Order: sequence, then structure tokens, then C-alpha cells
Amino acid sequence: MARPFRHQVDAGILDRAAALFARGGFAKTSVQDVADAVGLSKAGLLHHFPSKDALYEAVLAQADTLGTQVLDEVGDLPAGAARDVRAVEVLVDVALAHPGVVALLLAPATRPGGDEEDRASATSELVLRAFDVDVATTEPQRVVRVLGALAALAVLTLAAHQQDRTTAWRPHVVATCTDALGHRRPGAARPHPEQAEA
Repeated sequence: MARPFRHQVDAGILDRAAALFARGGFAKTSVQDVADAVGLSKAGLLHHFPSKDALYEAVLAQADTLGTQVLDEVGDLPAGAARDVRAVEVLVDVALAHPGVVALLLAPATRPGGDEEDRASATSELVLRAFDVDVATTEPQRVVRVLGALAALAVLTLAAHQQDRTTAWRPHVVATCTDALGHRRPGAARPHPEQAEA
């Protein structure tokens, strides 16, 4: 198999496996589940990744790479609206390109204190750091806004893939996540006075 094609196949396997791991966790996801999802036999999948552990390690390595990419894009920006907006834009682009890996990457961030594996949780910390958030020390309103934006990002980018509307939905996903963070966009509708008091 030519190297570029093999790389594309492996990337597709990793993304589908990541989505399954995000949904069911490592223990509940079998090699057969992944093989079925990518249209390979179990033996065919094991040709690419010799074990479930090797597959999971490759998924986590990909998630680490993507999480680091996001942090690298925003790490030099000071905390605030500009950094938040840039982090959302980068995350949306990564999520649209790698929906399964991002689902795994965001799962622990959107479910803090869950029973996710330590390494997956550590990888999701990269995403929270992109927003300059530490769940233990950051004020609750900020934590809730960031987790809400991440949950919206995960759901909306997956829906965009299912609807085959990734390009058309991108600006709307960015706007929704930015709104969830509390950063008003120019020209955005103001809330009704009764809603503003709530």
C-alpha cells in the first residue's frame, strides 16, 4: 500500500475509533466494534494496529497532537475575548476535520470528574488551557461558559458532519460557541429586557 494512502486509511481508522472510545470508553469498545465501523475485518484492522491497546495509544497520540496544535495557536495570546474567539475558530476547524478525535478530546472536558482514562483527561486539559481555564481554580461562571461552548462545539460539528454541511455551518458554529462564552458579536441581537434580568 502506498504511504499517502496508508496514512489516509490509518487517519480514518483513528477518527472512527476515537468516536467509539468517546462514546463507550476503552473497556466497552471492542476491536470488532472498530472494525465494523471502518468496514474492515477484525484481522484487517489488526493489520493496521496490532492490538486494541496499540489502536488506543495511536488515537491518544493523535488527540495529543491536535490538542497541542490548538494550544500552540492561542498560547501566546493574552487571556480574554480575542484568545477565546481564536481558540473556538481553531477547535471548530480541527473538529470539522477530525470529528471522532475531537469527540474523544472534548469528552472529559465536557464531563469533568467522569471515569475517563487519565491520559484522555490529560489531553482534554490542553483544550481547557487554550481558554486559560483550570476547573479547580477558575471562577464557576467562566468554567460553565467554557464547558458549554465546548459541548456546543462537539455537538454542532458532529451534526455538521452528519448533515454534510461542514463549510456552510462553520461560521454559525463559531458564532454559537463565541456567544456561549459571553462575547457579543457586532450586530448580534440583544436579549429581551426580561431575559437580560434573568
